Amino acid sequence: MSEPTIVPTSTEPAIRVLMMPRDTNAQGTIFGGVILSYIDQAGAIEARRQGAQMMVTVAMDQVVFHAPVFVGDLVTFRTECLRIGTSSIAIRVRVEANRWLHPDEKVLVTEAEVTYVNIGEDRKPQPLEKARDRRPEARSQKPEVKAKAEGRRKKAEVKAKAEGRRKK
Repeated sequence: MSEPTIVPTSTEPAIRVLMMPRDTNAQGTIFGGVILSYIDQAGAIEARRQGAQMMVTVAMDQVVFHAPVFVGDLVTFRTECLRIGTSSIAIRVRVEANRWLHPDEKVLVTEAEVTYVNIGEDRKPQPLEKARDRRPEARSQKPEVKAKAEGRRKKAEVKAKAEGRRKK
């Protein structure tokens, strides 16, 4: 069976939202949880674009808040598919804000990696449909993701060897 193909990244944002007063915390900035909710939605839109049908969020990794978001900011959520497994899909979401008082100023405010699992009507993992787009530039995994996975695998091997020595 061939590896699923990642549909190339869209030039369009997944979501754009104007931040309103109802979303603020006691410091007058937008709640981080509001941003996380939109990250989850944006990632799910990209997962759907890649062939997932009904999905659940299983992890949000590497969430980094770089800068605050303010009332009146126009916030853009851009997505990129990192990898597709048998039933899971990992999406990177970058969040940029166009400042209310300076609309031409674009600030990277948050980044995250979100993992979804495609599920069937029985709510159990179900294989993803093959991506609809088979353009030659699409690939199953980006090189930096493969390198990161290889690094984790090697680290786990070293740890396992070290633990094996301790037991003897």
